[in-house]
Amino acid sequence: MKKISVIALVGVGLLLASCNKGKSADTAATGQEQTVAESKGETLAVDTVGSVVNWKAFHKGGMAPRWGTLTVKSGDISVEGGQVSAGNFVIDMNSIKVDPASVTEKDKKPAELEAHLKTPDFFDVAKNPTSDFKITSVTDLKEAPKDAVAGANKTVSGNLTLSGKTLNVTFPAKVEVVENSAAIQAKFTVNRADWGLKFGTSEADPAEWMISKDIEIAIDVKAKK
Repeated sequence: MKKISVIALVGVGLLLASCNKGKSADTAATGQEQTVAESKGETLAVDTVGSVVNWKAFHKGGMAPRWGTLTVKSGDISVEGGQVSAGNFVIDMNSIKVDPASVTEKDKKPAELEAHLKTPDFFDVAKNPTSDFKITSVTDLKEAPKDAVAGANKTVSGNLTLSGKTLNVTFPAKVEVVENSAAIQAKFTVNRADWGLKFGTSEADPAEWMISKDIEIAIDVKAKK
């Protein structure tokens, strides 16, 4: 496992495919699980082909970033009065991919990292094949933080379940509703250890603790009638 842990380099993952070093998204406010918003109005099915979750993780200090994607397996967005009222998205953890462009070391392979992320060290996909996000509230955003997704106009809160643990996260998002369709885009940073994903965080092992706890997540979810 020692060899694989060095290959991993990343804590986990769900963000924006970008080769910039260091965080490029504000940390999401995290709290206890909240009541899921009631579905009202018209329900639009998530376009699983056009939707994606991007992730990015690093060594401490923003060094040696890794990034990739996850597939949105299913979900829906509820729209009432021209506004998003609720929504839920299921993520296929077996679909986790590492972008080969993020693995520049000759002795490391994207497929090995993907395999390690699926083990009990991280997501344990055999036990937890899916993760999900369920909206708890959508409110108007008065002023977007500088690192928010371009065009952010709402504050979205929702219950994010990773590896069987659920916490509520709040972040700025760009939410659009047009005739027969809706879309939600956002990018934010979370601390993977909050969900119990602590592999590589022990300061007792220098080969592991240098892996950052921060994970950037970028969601691009589209739904249509």
